Amino acid sequence: MKKFNFGKNLTAGALFSAMLLMPLLAFGQTRIQMPKNKYKIQDDIRIGQQASQEVRQQMPILNDSETTRYVQEVGRRLVNSIPQQFQHPEFQYSFQVVNARDINAFALPGGAMYVNRGMIEAARNEGEMAGVMAHELSHVALRHGTAQATKMNNPLNQILGVGAVLGGAVLGGQGGAQLGQIFAQGYFTRFSREYETQADILGAQIMADAGYDPRDLANMFRTIEQQGGNGTPEFLSDHPSPANRYATIEREAAMLRVNNPIGRTAQFERVQSRLRGMQRAPSSQEIARNAQRYPNGQNGGQNGGQNNPMANGRYSSRVSLPSSQYRIFNGGGIQMNVPSNWQQMAMSQSEIWFAPDGAYGDQGITHGALVGFSQSRNGNIDQMTQDYVEGILQENTYLQQTSNYSRVNIAGRQGYATVLQGRSNVTNRNEVTTIYTTQLRNGNLFYIVTVSPQNEMSNYDYAFRNMIRSLRIND
Repeated sequence: MKKFNFGKNLTAGALFSAMLLMPLLAFGQTRIQMPKNKYKIQDDIRIGQQASQEVRQQMPILNDSETTRYVQEVGRRLVNSIPQQFQHPEFQYSFQVVNARDINAFALPGGAMYVNRGMIEAARNEGEMAGVMAHELSHVALRHGTAQATKMNNPLNQILGVGAVLGGAVLGGQGGAQLGQIFAQGYFTRFSREYETQADILGAQIMADAGYDPRDLANMFRTIEQQGGNGTPEFLSDHPSPANRYATIEREAAMLRVNNPIGRTAQFERVQSRLRGMQRAPSSQEIARNAQRYPNGQNGGQNGGQNNPMANGRYSSRVSLPSSQYRIFNGGGIQMNVPSNWQQMAMSQSEIWFAPDGAYGDQGITHGALVGFSQSRNGNIDQMTQDYVEGILQENTYLQQTSNYSRVNIAGRQGYATVLQGRSNVTNRNEVTTIYTTQLRNGNLFYIVTVSPQNEMSNYDYAFRNMIRSLRIND
């Protein structure tokens, strides 16, 4: 995964010129001190990675590439605006959307952020969504998770459960209680009022630097309060009082003048409309009830109640070689040869995965292929391919792109291919992932992704080439 850290070292003359062009004019900002922290940066990364694995196992991640790409773009813009003194090059920021209707978002130590679909649907503009994201990023940048453990004098192993690092989640009240039930094995804590105030102030500063009106953060908190159900949401009541909170944000905003702030963009409207047109997302309460019913994640699919076939898999150090016998897969407008000993798993209406037994589980596939399409935003195959590859790198931070894009022929159409490599967290072996893309007649992106350990490539190369060579697209 790419790290988004940009230095802001400018000479005095360049700084004056840059200020004339930047959307932000800062007439004074509240200074924030990094909290005392006895833990190392690597501790933040370690507990964040462990917590993120639990989140992916127990929370329904939305499988919609357009929405995910959009949230990632906003996230990158905000990360680039974190003040230099709070940047941590070691952190790997990533952004995923949870298919839950509650207005919520949370970020884990080390940089993984999860944004609820309900928050995007409830926001009145991009600025409100970005405001909550900036607030959560501030908790990460200020290392509030491990700082809280330092303050409470807790051993670090007591905060390894997800509940501990969700202290800064936006949601409270009944929804927060349900979220806590999902991660009941964790040591659940909340950030102090001091830390919440710090995150509000730094979040406002990040927003302004990124071109957003910090007042949108206060507006989104008002929306959370209004839609929080019975009583004041716990997030607001257990932290600085709502009135004081709004006043703090608006006071900071008055010192941060933003010219032509980003508001209701066409991309925001398109994604919001897309989400509102989907099947209703489950609530945190429904997700928690489902997690209790299926504690090992067998039924934790995207819609909070549909089977997730990957969760039924088990990884093995001995995976069968691709069969010399092939069957014809025919569905979704495509036809291709697939090894007869590979399982077929429909991950969504737009994506299907193929893998042998022992090569798939809750962390994806170690051997096999996935085939699908992604809806077009601009009809430009070059840009769509690059966006898709960047999305893969975001979701699989151990991978790195190791080749340029090469032109290939896919089902009689011009396409691209590129190779990613990295040491798999599952097999602990170097993994080779090849991404092939081409364009459908309706402008959407079609892709095939092949995966295998590098030392087994010779055994899988023929199967992969047979799949691609036999591919027929009926669009």
